[in-house]
Amino acid sequence: MAATATSPPPTVAAEAALAVPGVAGLQPRLARRLAAAALPTRPETAGHMPPEAGVRTDPLPDGSGWHIEVRCVLVEGHRAVDAARNVHNQVRATVLSYLAAHGAPVAVTVTVTVTVTRIAARDHTA
Repeated sequence: MAATATSPPPTVAAEAALAVPGVAGLQPRLARRLAAAALPTRPETAGHMPPEAGVRTDPLPDGSGWHIEVRCVLVEGHRAVDAARNVHNQVRATVLSYLAAHGAPVAVTVTVTVTVTRIAARDHTA
């Protein structure tokens, strides 16, 4: 995997996804949530999961690049298909830029899967 030795940190993809209008947050996979629940926590960190927990980065089997999985919670009133497409494009472009800045070859492959896990209701109290 010498061609893509620099792994894109999940924080890069998480920040890109969270910058897309309509994204309320990122939701971690069930395994990550269960593991976090089993750990002893301090009261000030209980129930808090960093945004990058909603992103998974895996090398492609042939070593030619990376697969990024992003699990989004959207804000009510945004079309899921449009928001997911925007997250896909933003995350892919951001990760490609990151990899290029860290010496990855131009032909590196980045695939992105976006899953909308739920739609959060808008806060109507304001």
